Amino acid sequence: MAVVANTLVALVALLHVWFLVLEMVLWTRPLGLRTFRQSLEKARASAVLAANQGLYNGFLAAGLLWGLAYPDPAPALHIKSFFLACVVVAGAYGGWSVSRRILVIQALPAALALAALWLT
Repeated sequence: MAVVANTLVALVALLHVWFLVLEMVLWTRPLGLRTFRQSLEKARASAVLAANQGLYNGFLAAGLLWGLAYPDPAPALHIKSFFLACVVVAGAYGGWSVSRRILVIQALPAALALAALWLT
């Protein structure tokens, strides 16, 4: 079960690296515009905010990767749990304030990883 849990944690980390790329690099490009369903004008006006949001997603990914790489299992569990809980909270808030899609795309994978982690 530990392998499953750590695989899910790694997938959540990779998702957040992808969110970083979308928000910091691709925000005003066609893929970013389609992904976030917005016009070029709106994307340009919000690009700095999106880059800041992308940076925070990068921090979440870094924390999860740190937890995966940490050599002592007990602190590693706490590190991964903390960052997954942060992702769940961020996804829940995004689902409430922006789009329910965020619940499925961000919060659900993190909640599943957190559950798997606690079951190990």
